[in-house]
Amino acid sequence: MVQAFDFEEGGRTFNCVVEPPRGSRTEAWWWFGVSGDGHRYAPFQAAAGDTESNVRSRIVTYYEQLVFRRSQPVQPRQHWARRAKPEAPAADAPSPAV
Repeated sequence: MVQAFDFEEGGRTFNCVVEPPRGSRTEAWWWFGVSGDGHRYAPFQAAAGDTESNVRSRIVTYYEQLVFRRSQPVQPRQHWARRAKPEAPAADAPSPAV
């Protein structure tokens, strides 16, 4: 299995590395950074059969989808705040006729 490599795609340089388990993680993950982007990403776990070619294609696909999602307008979301409780009828209010 490949442990680390760099490649260029679409004018960007990708730095890819498998990081071993640490802390509460029990498996190794592929991490990558991209030139011009200050974040690092860990999109999938490392597997014994990983090759530079298949990891590269998965990383490029992941990053292109990420860039696309970032370019989309923000969708308003439902706010799940507590609803106000309905007011209880006053104690001296007349009861409805039956």
